[in-house]
Amino acid sequence: MPIDADTYRSTLGLWATGVTIITACAGDEIHGMTASDFAGVSLEPPLVMVCADKKANTLGVIEKGRNMCVNLLASGQDALSNKFASKKEEWTRFDGLECATARTGAPLIPGALASLDCEIVAMHEAGDHVIVIGQVEHVVQGEGDPLLYFAGSYRGLAEGAGS
Repeated sequence: MPIDADTYRSTLGLWATGVTIITACAGDEIHGMTASDFAGVSLEPPLVMVCADKKANTLGVIEKGRNMCVNLLASGQDALSNKFASKKEEWTRFDGLECATARTGAPLIPGALASLDCEIVAMHEAGDHVIVIGQVEHVVQGEGDPLLYFAGSYRGLAEGAGS
């Protein structure tokens, strides 16, 4: 018998992760969401994966447009992460945000540590999520430290930790 969802969620919270905002476009429609379920998959070809809740509106835009941009958030972008995670006024997430446009047309989040612009190559249903596999077509690299998430709160890097 599998463990309950609350135990599973709190246990996964003990895994420190980076924080991303996944953006996508389909024609004139753009959308974005905060996600921490992101990983590199392959070097040749360059593939990444994101796990998206089946109910996420961004997933529909990814499916229609067959693109996504994985924006790795920098330290200090926690308010932006919260804005893109909140379901309240979801369709206003980009208001006041001046985004450049990636080659696929997906928005590039300003100030991100890096942005990986991807064409979708596969999608796999997995429980209440969809695993989205994207081939990285272009990257934009910024500077700074990453925004991290651990045990329910945002964190930063500690100088010399683990040395």
